[in-house]
Parts: sequence; C-alpha cells; structure tokens
Amino acid sequence: MNVKAELYWNAFWQGKEEEKPQSVSAWQFGADPDQLAQLVIDGIKTATCSGYVFYEEENEPLPSVGDYSIILSSEEEPLAIIKTVKVEVLPMNEVSEEFAIAEGEGDRTYTYWWDAHEKFFKEELDKIGHTFQVDMLLVCERFELINVK
Repeated sequence: MNVKAELYWNAFWQGKEEEKPQSVSAWQFGADPDQLAQLVIDGIKTATCSGYVFYEEENEPLPSVGDYSIILSSEEEPLAIIKTVKVEVLPMNEVSEEFAIAEGEGDRTYTYWWDAHEKFFKEELDKIGHTFQVDMLLVCERFELINVK
C-alpha cells in the first residue's frame, strides 16, 4: 500500500469507536481503473470479478467477507474504501445476469459483460501462458461502498 492510501486509511478510522481492521489492501480495477472506480463512487458498481488462476499465479489469498479495500485511481491515488460482503468462486459460464449487471459496466447487460470479460481475460491469460475457457473459474466479489475520499 502506498503512503497516500495508508494516510487515507488511517484518517478514515481516526476517532471511530469501531476498532480499525489490521488488514486492508489497496488496488485498482484492471481494464479502466478510473472509470470503474467512478462507477463504484456513483453507487452503480457493487461487484467485481477476477480469474481464479491469477490468485494462484501470484500466490495471493482470495478475498473474504469483511475484507476492506482501498480503491486506487490509475495514478495510484486513493479514491474510496469498500468492504467485501460476499465471495463466490464460479465457472464464468455460470455467472448470473444479476451479478453481471451489478458489475455496472457498459450498457449493463449480460452480453456486454460477457464480451468485455472474455476479451480482457483472453489478453491477460495470454500474458501468463494460459488459454481462455468459457468455464474458467472466477472469483466473484460483492462489496459495499464505505467511504469516498
């Protein structure tokens, strides 16, 4: 986590009765960090997903219910804090239309979601020597907006 994100995190918890969580991650959305972060801030985007294989490749733990994240801009500036409220690991071809719409992207249709994610995953998987498959496992995460900077 960069210094600006850490300062934002600490300032958010200052004076709160609730104890500050020990763990927080800071990250940006993959395809278009600024646009996707704005959708979160606007209350349109309440879900996100990533390929399970990327967690395996990077030896990263999966998100868990109750996790906090600082959403960063493309310039690594902290923009908002979210809290994970649900996590499911599903084959891509079993992701519901309702979840796809909750991602809030494009025209908010399942077709848009599928096409955009297929393109994104094909490119990202190619970089690590993997091939896209319609039943690839996705880590589907729902979150709530906690704070906007």
